[in-house]
Amino acid sequence: MSGETDSRQFTVGDDDDGIRLDRWFKRHMPDTSFNIVSRWARTGQLRVNGKRAAPGDRIEAGQIIRLPPAEIAAAATAAKAQRPARSRAPLTEEEIAFARSLVIHQDRQAIVINKPPGLATQGGTKTEVHVDRLLDALQFDAESRPKLVHRLDKDTSGVLLLARTSRAAAHFAKAFSSRTARKIYWAIATGVPSIDDGMIELPIAKQPGTGGEKMHVDEKEGSPARTRYRVIERAGNRACWVELQPYTGRTHQLRVHLAAIGHPIVGDGKYGGAEAFLSGTISRKMHLHARRLRVDHPDGGTLDVVAELPEHIADSLRNLGFDEAEGDLPIDEVKFSETAEGKRRAQAAKAKDARKARRGERRGRSRG
Repeated sequence: MSGETDSRQFTVGDDDDGIRLDRWFKRHMPDTSFNIVSRWARTGQLRVNGKRAAPGDRIEAGQIIRLPPAEIAAAATAAKAQRPARSRAPLTEEEIAFARSLVIHQDRQAIVINKPPGLATQGGTKTEVHVDRLLDALQFDAESRPKLVHRLDKDTSGVLLLARTSRAAAHFAKAFSSRTARKIYWAIATGVPSIDDGMIELPIAKQPGTGGEKMHVDEKEGSPARTRYRVIERAGNRACWVELQPYTGRTHQLRVHLAAIGHPIVGDGKYGGAEAFLSGTISRKMHLHARRLRVDHPDGGTLDVVAELPEHIADSLRNLGFDEAEGDLPIDEVKFSETAEGKRRAQAAKAKDARKARRGERRGRSRG
């Protein structure tokens, strides 16, 4: 997120791509209540890319959110402060124990949990149990509860990073937006791609008529999306075990990309339909797991964490004859020029060279 104080304009970051507008306010402007946001929407003071917006609208990376002037927001916040604030319901002992059982790494700046499938990252309509609610149990000795750095789909399991300080949150957010953080997923897909090591480059957009709840490949209007895949093992032509590395962060990117090349993730009926389910003893649950995260640590060095598989995916690997010990492939280093920051600098250098060339041409004409 970036913004300009005077104009009250904010740019949607990659990590916020696909979330609801009211969720964006909870993440970045927690003191602005839902009622205030709704009032701005009703009066046309809340706009996205110049158009009137509603709290339930889903936003995309790169869009511009425009808000009322700061003094109006301050007045609304002051009015809210005069009313008693609603506090979160305290966690039960069972919830605290459950949340702490998920922790697989903890230090002064970060906590990493292994999110189980079926647990949403954040709340929503009819979703009362989620990671965000459980964060009070993970405060430990810190000054405040940890902050979510990124998200996983409800049915996707695995590594989820939490920042324990504001400095860490800013550091990790930059790492995710610049694509220097490396995320490795494991999935079981139906069928077997003809190429064992490939790159899927298909733009993704919201699918019309789904209320933003479903994405699809859209060559004209979609945002660029890149996914690298590597086949780890295959079970004849029935299924394969693949490693996935998202080079962009679009909503449902891995699921949409694998379905688009004809090999949907097992259990992903939303994008694969009936073809996403295997017969026999293979679970009908989603077979997508965030296996590993490697990111620069705010205090120096590297945070490199691996999450164990949930039971249903581990069982499916065994039933298909795969050896889990063969799954962790070497991580290929991404060149700086391939990251978002590297590309930005390259474009800036190219523009600078072009300006120099134009100045040289003007000086040459004046001498002539």
